[in-house]
This record gives sequence, C-alpha cells and structure tokens, in this order.
Amino acid sequence: MENTVKAGIFGVCIGDALGVPVEFRSREQLKRSPVTQMRAMGTHHQPVGTWSDDSSLAFCLAESLSNGYDLENIALKFLQWYNAEIWTPHGRVFDIGIATSQAIHRISKGTSPALCGGTSEFDNGNGSLMRILPLLFYIKDFPIEKRFDITKDVSSITHGHIRSVLACFIYLELALEILKGQDKWKSYRTMQKKVREFLNHNPICSQNEMDKFHRILELKIGEYDVAPLYTLQEEEIKSSGYVLHSLEASLWCFLTTETYAEAVLKAVNLGEDTDTTGAITGGIAGIYYGVENIPEEWIAELVRKNDIEALCEKLEKKIN
Repeated sequence: MENTVKAGIFGVCIGDALGVPVEFRSREQLKRSPVTQMRAMGTHHQPVGTWSDDSSLAFCLAESLSNGYDLENIALKFLQWYNAEIWTPHGRVFDIGIATSQAIHRISKGTSPALCGGTSEFDNGNGSLMRILPLLFYIKDFPIEKRFDITKDVSSITHGHIRSVLACFIYLELALEILKGQDKWKSYRTMQKKVREFLNHNPICSQNEMDKFHRILELKIGEYDVAPLYTLQEEEIKSSGYVLHSLEASLWCFLTTETYAEAVLKAVNLGEDTDTTGAITGGIAGIYYGVENIPEEWIAELVRKNDIEALCEKLEKKIN
C-alpha cells in the first residue's frame, strides 16, 4: 500500500494541472497545438502547475478522511475551500461548477450533507466524480454494499442523482481492482462483472439508468451487442462536463495507453473539460503505474507540492 495514496492523489492533481491552461479548448485546436508538458497562463491565466477545483475538493476529502469518516466534516471542508480558507492553489477560488456551487450554498445554510447535491437529470455534471478518488482508501476493505452506500453519500454532497453516484461507484470499483495489483484488463473485467452483479441483485436504479453505462459495462441493449469502450475511435468519445462523457473518456484514455504520461496527455488533448478528464484519468493511471512512473518534472512543477505530499502521508498513516 505504500505510496499508493500518493500515486492516486498526485495522479489526479497532475492530470488536472495539465488540463487547466487549455480548459474549454476544442479538440481541433489541441490537435494543432497539443499539450505535451505543463503550461502557464492559458484559459484561467494561472502560473504553471496550478490545479483547479477538481484537486481542491479531492484534497478536502482526503484531509477529512485522514481524521476518519464524517460526512458533515467533508461538507465543512468543501465550504472552507469555497470561502478560500483551505486548499486553494494561490489563495482564491478561480474555477467552480454550477452544481457544486449550489450544493455548497446549501451546506452553508445547514442542509444535511447527503441532501445538498442536486437530484434532477440535469444535475449530472462531473463534479463528484472528479474528486471521489481519495474515498477509495477508506472503503477498500468494506463489502460492496457498504462501498456503494458510502460512495452514494459522498457523491450526494454535491451530486445526488443516481447517474452521478453510479459513475463514482464504477470508477472506484475499477480503482479497487487496480489497487489489488492486477493488470488493467483483469481489473476492468472484474469491475464489470462485480458491478453488473451488484446492480442485478440490488434494485438501486432503473434498467434505463443501467443502460446509460452500456459502453463501459458492455451491456446488451435489447438484442444488440454493444461495442466495448476500448474499441471505439476517438471521434466516438466525448469530453464534455457531463458525468457519463467524463467517465467514458477517462476509462478509454486509461485502457488505450501504456504509461501515466500517455494516458493523461491523451485525456487533456481530447479538449473541452480538459482538467477534469485529466484528473479522473490521472487518478486510476497514477495508482496503476505508480508514483515513480509519473514524470518527475511534472511533480516538481506542481503548486503546493510539499503540502500535497504531507496530506498524502497523513492519509496513508490513517489507512495503514
């Protein structure tokens, strides 16, 4: 387990920081000028190595978990970040999604954390998926039913619709298989099998909601077989801020590359929600390839690198 927390959290943060300068750029623009290393300025006019709300909220979650699991405390950390008291790269918040902003407003008004996230179909941005990875280290030894319940609660602080919850659950189930030291294909196959079985035996969502994940779980739609995610061409992969697009794009980037750097650069260069696709891809790629295979110069350029390192050590101590 040693350094796995660091691999996952640095994995998220570096993917995020690579994407920040080119957020909202189109795929065509990035084909003309692809990201190959850390950049400064760009979309948000930030210094090199600056991470966004994706990492900030992941750090808040990790910090809360390093003192034990407490949903109220996680929500409080999110509120403290929003008020620029903790885990900003440069002392101010420069990027936040609408659903997350609305949820944090509800937190500030005293709403119960598990009820703060929106639950309509239009509340399925990627704002809980982008920050969920640190939860892996807390739930890893629990049975699948408990893993699901906790994931649901932590997602629901900002995103309460079952589609967002399922995206987080699938992502963490894959990360859990990777954590066991299996190769990526065995991890992916095992995740598919376990998630399909869990959904078939637990009526947590409609068949229609399950079917939304058919490309990832390789579900049949009616009598038709569906092409597996990793066989799709780039033009069949979308990279918007919709949670299902983000999950598909990130898993596709991870499964179709051979190194951490290749995976996160492929993710960022898909365009649009570049920081988040980079962060989600980076989390699982970091754990799979190990922190020693994340380019050293990228780690060195990361803003608040020492603070992030100390946070990883604190969480590692708690879970070991």
